[in-house]
Order: sequence, then structure tokens, then C-alpha cells
Amino acid sequence: MAFNRASGKLNRSTRSICLGTAAAAVAVGVAGVVAGPAAAAEHKNTFSEALAIAPSLAGHVADQAAAQKSAAAEKAEAEKKAAAKKAAEKKAAAKKAAEKKAAEKKAAAEREDAERANRSKPRPSVVAPVTGGDVTTPYKSGGQMWSSGKHSGIDFAARTGTPVKSVAAGTVVTAGWGGAYGNNIVVKHNDGTYTQYGHLSAIGVSVGQQVGVGQEIGKVGSTGNSTGPHLHFEARTAPGYGSDMDPVDYLRGKGVPLS
Repeated sequence: MAFNRASGKLNRSTRSICLGTAAAAVAVGVAGVVAGPAAAAEHKNTFSEALAIAPSLAGHVADQAAAQKSAAAEKAEAEKKAAAKKAAEKKAAAKKAAEKKAAEKKAAAEREDAERANRSKPRPSVVAPVTGGDVTTPYKSGGQMWSSGKHSGIDFAARTGTPVKSVAAGTVVTAGWGGAYGNNIVVKHNDGTYTQYGHLSAIGVSVGQQVGVGQEIGKVGSTGNSTGPHLHFEARTAPGYGSDMDPVDYLRGKGVPLS
């Protein structure tokens, strides 16, 4: 046995063996493993040293076990928190998606309601020939500009290119050059009256064409006997010149406000 008698200590290899077998030696008894006096003395020294080291080794093992248990607990706690966070994020995402879907559904329902209400609104039977145009030259105004000496219609102030609309449903009976009227259109309406639109920069309909109330038929201009862009509008009892009637009374009588 590798034991240093002078120092009374185990060498390194023997110490390792003793540490590993100390507990077993105690269990079976010292007497069973000692053969003689010299061996007994040697074993006594080895066993004593092993017993002295055993408590510190046991403590180290216990510390290691405790550390491993603590690490395992920390890992389990971290995994638990991560799982909880993931579940919360998933729940929040599902809630956000549900809210978005509900908002889209609500918006679609509101649009449908608005469209349904718009469809159910009665459409006007008569509209103004231009949008936002003020009447500048009134009906029957006197002046040398007109062959009869009097204005046979009313003028609406508007820029060149402003859409001109048929005031009511009807059929186009004139669409082209009209002398002093420049480019002009005449529409016969279902009630037997006629309306005329003069000085146009563009004509968008043709003779015989059916037009609806508010449908664009041309654009404001300054063609013919005109000093600037505007719409000359007439209400007539017949398609030709000289059958004019008060266009303001005509429009207002059909519910169209004029400024």
C-alpha cells in the first residue's frame, strides 16, 4: 500500500481510493479487512484519514446537489414565464385581429346603409344647369348686344370648361353652331318645354340623344357673341328663338333655388 510512514499521510492515488471506499469499509467492519498487526496499523491510519476527509466531501456533494436543484428551479421558472408571455402575446394578437375585423365589418355596414339611403332618396326632377354659378345678366335686360334689344335668357357666371348639365330629362333637338349663340344645345323635356344652352366651348351630345336630369351635355365657353366665359341659358315654349319665357321663374317653379 502506498503510504508514507514518515509523514503519516496517504499519497495521491491512495487518497482517492480511500475516499471512494471509506463508507463501505465502515459498513462491513474494520476487523474483517485487517489481516495482521502491521496491516491493521496501516489500515487504521488510512481509514482515519478517510473518515476525516469524508465530511468535507459529503458537504461538497450536498452543495453541488443544491446548486443543481436551484439551477433547475430557475430554468423551470424562466420557461414558465416565457410560456406565459407567449400566451399573453397570442391573446393580445387575437384580440387586435378581432377588433380590426369588427371595425371593418362596422365600416362595411355603414357604407351599405349609406348606399341604401342614397338609393332610396328621390332624385330631383330638375337641377341648375351649372353648379355654383351666380346669375349675372338677368332676363329681359336691355342693350345693343342683342338683336331684339333685350336679353332672351339669363347668364350664369362660370369658368371655361365648367360642366353644363341638362336641367331635366329629355331629348336633344339641337347640337351645334347657333350663330350669335356660338356652340349651343337645345333639349326638349318631357313636359313639352325646351331649354337652350349657349356659348359652349364643347358639345358632348348629339341630336336625338336621350339625356337624364343633371347629365353633362357640354362645357362652358365664350363662343359666338360673347364678351367672356359664361353660360347663356334660356327656357322656351318651342325649340326656336323668340319663344323664350322667364328662366328664373321656370327653374324656381320646379324647385331649383337661384342666387
